[in-house]
Amino acid sequence: MTRFILLLTLVLNPLIAEAHRFAPSALDVRALGNGDVSVVWKTPVQATSNVPMLPELPPECDRIAETPWFPEGTGKVLRQQWRCSGESLEGLSLAISGLAANQSSAVVSVRPRPEVFFQEVLSANNPVFVVPAQRSGVATALHYLWLGAEHIAIGIDHLFFVAGLLLLVGWSMRLVYTVTAFTVGHSVTLALVSLGVVTNPEAVIEWLIALSIWVLAFELSRPGKHSRLWQRPWYLAALFGLLHGMGFAGALAETGLPQLHLPTALLFFNVGIELGQLAFIALLTVVGTFVLRLSQASWIKIAPVYVLGAVSTYWLLDRTGALLG
Repeated sequence: MTRFILLLTLVLNPLIAEAHRFAPSALDVRALGNGDVSVVWKTPVQATSNVPMLPELPPECDRIAETPWFPEGTGKVLRQQWRCSGESLEGLSLAISGLAANQSSAVVSVRPRPEVFFQEVLSANNPVFVVPAQRSGVATALHYLWLGAEHIAIGIDHLFFVAGLLLLVGWSMRLVYTVTAFTVGHSVTLALVSLGVVTNPEAVIEWLIALSIWVLAFELSRPGKHSRLWQRPWYLAALFGLLHGMGFAGALAETGLPQLHLPTALLFFNVGIELGQLAFIALLTVVGTFVLRLSQASWIKIAPVYVLGAVSTYWLLDRTGALLG
């Protein structure tokens, strides 16, 4: 049993070390007016090849200013200002050199106007982004629906918490109440932080999210089911949902919200998160049912609890260092 947990933790280590820290290179392009364009390029310090990755604008744009590289977190940042012949960014082709050589990707965020926002992920297979005309309400809804589902898919710590809730309450109406409470909790803080009503102390929130998973693992490891958490898990789910919503808001802040369709974007980002959570619960249920049909060994039922405990402890220690550092 101990060997199994150790092996599983080692296999998961590359994921848990980077949980909720999905940080590819990022290009931010903003129109300043009169054809001037601000370009901010952030990329990891450690590269996988000697080929540099740099932003590329079309020939009708000339670079008129550039700052030296400066460090920021685990990356480095380059700021540039360009002057383009057109008055609008619409139709402008944006690219990143060196993506294929570095086997990398880059998130491109474009603001042709303060109320208009576009985002695209560039890679070797998708090397160029052409700034489109203003996105419609329907297109905005679909875009943020996908972003929400994508975020929950790469938010390993959020998925671990959802898995802990499933282990705690099982597949019953209690799960419906508990997941609904979690949804209400994170929907509230997601909206409040995204709208600027409350601030988001990111390092503290990430530590508290790890703590929420550890608390679940601790409760699951206790004998008996007589505590208030076992009897009414939806209260704690709602409370921890408030924390996870601030984590979601931090990711959404990196993406940005279009002012023109702000309510639509916020709503469908949240819907995307919910659909991702439901898909994950369904997947766990199918896998769990299949495994239990193969064997009823007691360690199969307790192994996920140990994994939750080990991983959440790792995150707590890691994020404590980040919090104090």
